Amino acid sequence: MEIIVRNNNVEKALRLMKRKMKKNGIMEELRERQHYMKPSEKRREAKKRGIARRKKEQRIAENNR
Repeated sequence: MEIIVRNNNVEKALRLMKRKMKKNGIMEELRERQHYMKPSEKRREAKKRGIARRKKEQRIAENNR
């Protein structure tokens, strides 16, 4: 990944870098690697996220009716 700093605007370059890292999933991977999580915990967390995502989709669908 390469970020070009233009006009010595480091703040803008930093924001761009963070956006690219988030898009590529690097930030999420770093957070996951900070602490070891057992495979059963990973599955449990994934299931929780899926349930929350479905509930959110249902709320949005009901509001659009």
